[in-house]
Amino acid sequence: MSGASSSTWRNWAGNVTARPVREVSPASVAELADAVRRAAEDGLKVKAVGTGHSFTTAAATDGVLIRPDLLTGIREIDRTAMTVTVEAGTPLKRLNAVLAREGLSLTNMGDIMEQTVAGATSTGTHGTGRDSASIAAQITGLELITADGSLLKCSAEENPEVFAAARIGLGALGVVSALTFAVEPEFLLTAREEPMAFDRVTSEFDALHAENEHFEFYWFPHTGNCNTKRNNRSAGPAAPPGRVSGWIEDEFMSNGLFQVVCSLGRAVPATIPAIAKVSSRALSARTYTDIPYKVFTSPRRVRFVEMEYAVPREAVVAALREVRALVDRSGLRVSFPVEVRTAPADDIALSTASGRDTAYIAVHMYKGTPYQAYFTAVERIMTAHAGRPHWGKVHTRDAEYFAEAYPRFGEFTALRDRLDPDRLFGNAYLRRVLGD
Repeated sequence: MSGASSSTWRNWAGNVTARPVREVSPASVAELADAVRRAAEDGLKVKAVGTGHSFTTAAATDGVLIRPDLLTGIREIDRTAMTVTVEAGTPLKRLNAVLAREGLSLTNMGDIMEQTVAGATSTGTHGTGRDSASIAAQITGLELITADGSLLKCSAEENPEVFAAARIGLGALGVVSALTFAVEPEFLLTAREEPMAFDRVTSEFDALHAENEHFEFYWFPHTGNCNTKRNNRSAGPAAPPGRVSGWIEDEFMSNGLFQVVCSLGRAVPATIPAIAKVSSRALSARTYTDIPYKVFTSPRRVRFVEMEYAVPREAVVAALREVRALVDRSGLRVSFPVEVRTAPADDIALSTASGRDTAYIAVHMYKGTPYQAYFTAVERIMTAHAGRPHWGKVHTRDAEYFAEAYPRFGEFTALRDRLDPDRLFGNAYLRRVLGD
């Protein structure tokens, strides 16, 4: 376990920095518990950080920063219960690879897999799904190191009131040391990607959502063009993208060429609308079939800043049309597509889909491009539709707002008062979103 440090920590996007008094990398649950106890004795706050894919200051601290790099690995695969238990610092890409070797899979996942399992779930990472919810909703058990350094095991049967909240705990209830996920036998997904006009996607959204297990689309600002993706279970056979065509779509078009386009747009914003019209027509329809994580996830090498709001699913089309009207009338120049996904209602206290069928609208700006005006205007639209911001993405909402947005907000804060009365795990972000 490492000791003192005066280095600066930066998140993936580079928009958040922190200078902790010390960083520790525990290699066992016992070392993790000891790090928490020592921090409390020294009067220092404690935050755990994953790979830094959040755009907020959720993991920033000037106290003790816990890096889970050594707290990784698969503890157990239980084929009777159909679960997998993993250490908190295990990257999702490693979990997916191990499950695939074992002929198993998560039911649903987000569109990248660089995050640690604890970091992804603690902030509410999700993909898209008609019936299958976020990664956190697939948790069946977890371990938490609480403020006194003790290990608390939680599930629907053991400490259920903690389990109800800690699956998306924002790092406020303790440090997650291990997670148990439900898994199922590996299956195949057929992905159908198809360009579609904005007016058609929005007018047929309810049908597209109802007819597909996983539906999402991207709208290209300054155009009337979208790219849609429908993922549905398939009897096979597997037919992954060809090596060359897959590289052209996923690496050259979506990363290499897109990086050049974004850099040009940042340097000469006036070119963005014209570029958008060309690039939005460059993508062609394709269909392929593969194992889940190879369909759900894709490489994201172009760095950006993001804001995402969850709105009631029935409000998403109206909200998106308002975003389009905003872009059209404002003079804003937006080079990144706007992403729309869905999730069914779940029972996690601070899940963005807690208690309601949900749709997500995510807006992005290329790293280094001013984003405040765009995000502020979009946020005004989303809050008018009872939106709930993603906990790991840029937003300006506070505890007063969340007390209205989440029916079970008081349940979460009361549990926090019980588990961490002295706010050992506190920081400026939690003070804003949860209150003192």
